[in-house]
Amino acid sequence: MTLSPEDWTAIGVTLRLCLFTTLILLVIGTPIALWLAAGNSRLRSVVQALVALPLVLPPTVLGFYLLLALGPQGWIGGTLQRLGLDHLAFTFTGILIGSVIYSLPFTVQPLQQAFRQAGRRPLEVAASLGAGPLDRFCSITLPLARNGFVIAATLTFAHTLGEFGVILMIGGSIPGETHVLSTTIFSHAEAMNYAAAHRLSLLLIGAAFAVLFVVYLANGRRPPVVQP
Repeated sequence: MTLSPEDWTAIGVTLRLCLFTTLILLVIGTPIALWLAAGNSRLRSVVQALVALPLVLPPTVLGFYLLLALGPQGWIGGTLQRLGLDHLAFTFTGILIGSVIYSLPFTVQPLQQAFRQAGRRPLEVAASLGAGPLDRFCSITLPLARNGFVIAATLTFAHTLGEFGVILMIGGSIPGETHVLSTTIFSHAEAMNYAAAHRLSLLLIGAAFAVLFVVYLANGRRPPVVQP
């Protein structure tokens, strides 16, 4: 399978986006999932709805409003420009922000399910023996929820791998900066270069199969729960 330099560049940008998105979401998604799994706050349903919103919201809608916010006239991009910095539209940082928001439920929901299945009894026993919150999390929660972390990381990475609408709206298709695999396939198809589009599509199909295999293996052959 022969790939062009443009294709290899897009693969590099895509893998970097997937890796950064996964790492960021594991860091910020873990406390959210812990709170949702254990909390009884009245805000719980509101937060759950906000987390799941990207599952039902058209990617172009999310991308459009992020473009407005991150662009030179937006409240984020405009503020950055007033501080002497560049706005974030059509940049790698911009598509990373969009990717983190769009993939949030694919991290939070598997982790929430894993934390809920682990239960609170082991943590209560550890607390009664004098273990602190960090010790309980590292020695009890992490081992019991390790499959949830594997599933969350795998689903997040795979979902980012195939993102298109959000990326195109926020980042366009700038080679080496925002040109990812999905937009490269679109560009090849638009130019009627079907052979190149076919090669990259096969790569994504293979990656999707590998991801599903890992998820089902880690989840005991039960389908992961990712729902609005």
